[in-house]
Formats: sequence, C-alpha cells, structure tokens
Amino acid sequence: MTIAELCLLACVILTIVSVMPAKISGRLDYDNGNPRDPRFYTPGLRSRALGAHLNGYETFPFFAASVILAEMRGVPQPTVNLLAVAFVAVRIVYVLLYLGDRPTLRSAVWSIGFACNLAIFFAPVWAGR
Repeated sequence: MTIAELCLLACVILTIVSVMPAKISGRLDYDNGNPRDPRFYTPGLRSRALGAHLNGYETFPFFAASVILAEMRGVPQPTVNLLAVAFVAVRIVYVLLYLGDRPTLRSAVWSIGFACNLAIFFAPVWAGR
C-alpha cells in the first residue's frame, strides 16, 4: 500500500472527524435517532462543522480518482505521495479554518488543495504517461 493510498483513508477519517465538534458541543441536544436533523446544526460551530464535513465528501471523489489515475498511469510514486500528503495537510488546515470561522483564509486554502488535486490529476501528462 502506498502513502498516497493511505492518504485516501486519511481523507475519509478527516471527513468523519470534522463533524465531531458539533456533536460534542451539542451532546445534550444531539439525537442519535435523528442524526441529520437540520435543527441540530444551528448557526455557529455546529453549522461550520457540518459544512466542513460535507465539503470533505464533496472533495473526496476527485481526490480518489486523481490518486488512482496517477498510480495506474505510472506516475513516479514519490510524486503522487508528496502531492497526496500535501492535499491531506491542506485539508486539515481547511477544516481547522472552517471550524475557527475564518472564511476568507479558508477559501484560499481550499484553492491550494484544489491545485494539489489538479497536480495529481495532470501528473500523468507531465510524466509523459
């Protein structure tokens, strides 16, 4: 298993963990029988945690497809690994900025993550594969 493939798992775990602040802060209000009740995710930390969580699900398919494509096309593994680790690191910063209510900086960091993803996606072209 490659580092880039482990980064796929890291992104899934990060997506799951990113909603935990909402559930912890609202543990007295949280109803596990109705976990998607929109009233629970009121404005504030809970809403931002849900936003970070959902954004993780939105970004994962492109990241996964890019990593798989790069590996299938024979891009040098250190390149794929480096870009995948960079993407995960940027996603961690993104989630922290989302939870910390820093929307402008968060958007800039999202753009960096998207650039990392594009670099992975187009790596086969640059590697002549």
